[in-house]
Amino acid sequence: MKGSKVELVTIGDELLLGFTVNSNAAYISRELGKIGLEMVRHTTVSDKASEIRAAVHEALTRTGAVITTGGLGPTSDDLTKPAIAELFGRRMVFDQAVFDGIAKRWASLFPSRPFPSTNRGQAEIPEGATILVNRHGSAPGILLEDADGRFVAMLPGVPREMRGMLGEELLKILKRGAADRVVLSKTIRTTGIGESALAEVLGTDPLGDVRVDAPVSLAFLPSAYGADLRLTVRGASRSAAERSLDAAALKLREHIAPYVYAEDDTDLAAAVLDLCRARRATLAVAESCTGGMLGQRLTSVAGSSDVFFGGVIAYQNEIKRGLLDVRTTTLETHGAVSVEVAAEMASGVRRRLGTTAAVAITGIAGPGGGTPEKPVGFVCIALDLDAGQTSKAFRMIGDREEIRIRSTQAALDMLRRALQPV
Repeated sequence: MKGSKVELVTIGDELLLGFTVNSNAAYISRELGKIGLEMVRHTTVSDKASEIRAAVHEALTRTGAVITTGGLGPTSDDLTKPAIAELFGRRMVFDQAVFDGIAKRWASLFPSRPFPSTNRGQAEIPEGATILVNRHGSAPGILLEDADGRFVAMLPGVPREMRGMLGEELLKILKRGAADRVVLSKTIRTTGIGESALAEVLGTDPLGDVRVDAPVSLAFLPSAYGADLRLTVRGASRSAAERSLDAAALKLREHIAPYVYAEDDTDLAAAVLDLCRARRATLAVAESCTGGMLGQRLTSVAGSSDVFFGGVIAYQNEIKRGLLDVRTTTLETHGAVSVEVAAEMASGVRRRLGTTAAVAITGIAGPGGGTPEKPVGFVCIALDLDAGQTSKAFRMIGDREEIRIRSTQAALDMLRRALQPV
């Protein structure tokens, strides 16, 4: 088989139309990197045979190593196999063993329903192909290789089936031909600082004086949650890559420690819950403009019930008064979106739920409702802890969803900083 660079062609009108998110591409790239193969291009095409042939032909010409997803089903728009078989000059042949496997699986799942004749087409296989067994669905995967070592591996588009086949079948084959090299990454997660400000703090060559066993590249990945720093090593042994990533991460942390809350996929909510456990703190939330998003993020973390007691969504002023004991005079004097109201919301929910800590958010998420004094994106957040109260006003940017995400992130970050050991 060809070298260490691979291209991916994902197939399906639903991907191009935006009805389906292409999660397969990210997953395949990560898994290939673990065995030292580098994904160099993602291409998405429609279900048309001509489009599939053209995209795969171009990819084969560039790298000689192609993976496709989609178009292996039993319906008339599943044209991946014949389109690619034509590229390799192979005819389609009926495989009785594949057919028997598909029929047996159907009978076990639907014993009272007749086997559909359309599924017979899934047993049509390009001549000379290697079958990749699908233990999670009916469509078999296909591996085609020519005399020059160029190959196309065809995987199903259904994520559950694709992931199973990739791990159980294809990666084992590809790993035999891969060198003892990996593509490894480490992500440093930051919040409370923008991408440009982060770059300024780090300087033009933040890794210049780091002693590493392999070159490390740095990428900035901004989002509504903050700016992630992605460190990547390509082409090194696993041990050398891990040492280099650890050294580079340590160097970056020295510069930006106050903004770092976790590494890799850890959410800020999980980091805050860990801090609460370490401080033996319990937590409640009161939310207005975020409408329960903060509570949802906390309860998305497994085991959060030992820290998080609950929350109140106080969208209307009557709820703020009745359930959170916000005073009418405070609402009338300062308005529902104010640091004063946020502070009373935090103290009210802490008192009502009997926790040692509470967070409150009130703001204007838009797109309407803003004023010159309090424009869209004006958000007030308050903490109520044993150590005292803290309230702060923010100006969030973005659309309604982004403002709500940024508000929950800012609230969690305020709590993180308050609980963080000095």
